[in-house]
Amino acid sequence: MRQIPLLVLLLLALLASGCAERQPAPPAATPPPSGQEGFIQSGKASYYARMHHGKRTANGETHDQNALVAAHRSLPFGTRVRVTNLNNGKQVVVRINDRGPFRRGRIIDLSRAAAIELDMLNAGVVRVRIETLP
Repeated sequence: MRQIPLLVLLLLALLASGCAERQPAPPAATPPPSGQEGFIQSGKASYYARMHHGKRTANGETHDQNALVAAHRSLPFGTRVRVTNLNNGKQVVVRINDRGPFRRGRIIDLSRAAAIELDMLNAGVVRVRIETLP
């Protein structure tokens, strides 16, 4: 008898989660096969929390929040990327040295220094366009 209310509660929870609003996945961005020139992607950018300062990045470097570096899911390490804040037009050039971001809907994680250049510290997450450089 006690299992029936628990089963009803479980079914209601499943029903409610099925109705939850989901954000569409960002369009897949694949770098050009030969070199990375001409790669452009738009989406949301965030920046590393201070707790990541001094931690090891995916390419083996130590993360420096004062360096102009970033994380991207697929661009090769060492790729230079121009990031434009679409809210204010400010730009910064960063070097990819890590993998991420791992939050849905975000395309790049920036160092604190890069976030300062883009004037996005207060917002935390902003819409950006990224373009690879030669």
